[in-house]
Amino acid sequence: MNRKLLLTAISLMVLTVACAQSKPSEPSVTAASETVLRTGAECMERYLPLLEGKRVAVCGNQTSVVGKTHLVDTLLVRDVNIVKLLCPEHGFRGQAEAGATIASGKDPLTGLPVVSLYGKNKKPTAEQLQNVDIVLFDLQDVGCRFYTYISTLHYVMEAAAEVGVKVIVLDRPNPNGFYVDGPVLEPQYKSFVGMHPVPVVYGMTIGEYARMINGEKWLANGAKCDLEVVQLEGYTHKTRYDLPVAPSPNLQTAEAIFLYPSLCFFEGANISVGRGTDRPFEMFGAPGLLSGDYRFVPQAIPGVSENPPFKGQECRGYSLHEEAENGLYRIGSLNLSYLLAAYHNYPDKANFFLKNNFFDKLAGTDQLRKQIVEGVSEEEIRASWKPGLEKFKEIRGKYLLYE
Repeated sequence: MNRKLLLTAISLMVLTVACAQSKPSEPSVTAASETVLRTGAECMERYLPLLEGKRVAVCGNQTSVVGKTHLVDTLLVRDVNIVKLLCPEHGFRGQAEAGATIASGKDPLTGLPVVSLYGKNKKPTAEQLQNVDIVLFDLQDVGCRFYTYISTLHYVMEAAAEVGVKVIVLDRPNPNGFYVDGPVLEPQYKSFVGMHPVPVVYGMTIGEYARMINGEKWLANGAKCDLEVVQLEGYTHKTRYDLPVAPSPNLQTAEAIFLYPSLCFFEGANISVGRGTDRPFEMFGAPGLLSGDYRFVPQAIPGVSENPPFKGQECRGYSLHEEAENGLYRIGSLNLSYLLAAYHNYPDKANFFLKNNFFDKLAGTDQLRKQIVEGVSEEEIRASWKPGLEKFKEIRGKYLLYE
């Protein structure tokens, strides 16, 4: 072969490799390096043998993908006997806004029955698991206590333990898995937005978290689930991971996901986080706020924010997109300055916090609200978290699977 033909052949080989890497079945690559990262779902050689001859229920949503193909479609092609689908908040295809009622029914694309695990039926019943041998759990978490997918995980594990069904968690990276911060939840503030005595940001993958639920006996009556975690490959807790699929309608960007742990407290206050705009969780503000150089007007967005706070009203506040884009993920702590500044510049402090005590549920304690009202400094607030964080880190260490 002459040199020209040889170069042509090499070029075609490179092009072929590049095209192959872009196919849906190929593993994702971290943004921080060229290290190949494989999610649990992509490591099919490790869990497909476990599904042979079994009746499988898949607990998933739009983030449950192998490459760019939905996990359910991937398994059906391989003749896995999927008997039903279990879906969390936002629905199986992830098209419902936060808090929206999710009805059970059928998945229009596969015809499989869908059992909603949001609303009144947060925990699968024994009847719903009657013809199931294995629950395959594959949800993309974002690493915050008040993000409800870990609550769904708890109830799935608890229900499975009660009827002797095995749970296999297909692990996924935690985009906020590189730090641990915030107040630890106190038992009296347990709710669906906080079920366990963990800090706001716990620095664990959902597979590691499942191990902790089991190991710490947090399931009802100290039950233990028959649990298996299909581990990630090429992942450490310092790996930068940008989600290939939005985990919920109002977390659309990497910046929003990095800001979410700090901004979600505002969901318990009369402050907008940008629901009803094109960049939710990348801003905050309210009508009448006494500071801020950014203006936005929330509007109804079908399937994302039907009735956002301050709909149709101009809000004054701050855009945080640029700050997040310029390396917020490297900071490794909650940013309390947003919350403290908003309270300081809110004209009607008696009505800053919602009257339904949702702020305390999000914080997992009433202490943070009281500290803000009393004018306690950020340094003092952080110091009050330290004993709880140190105790949690000792517990966390027992269940980590990754460096």
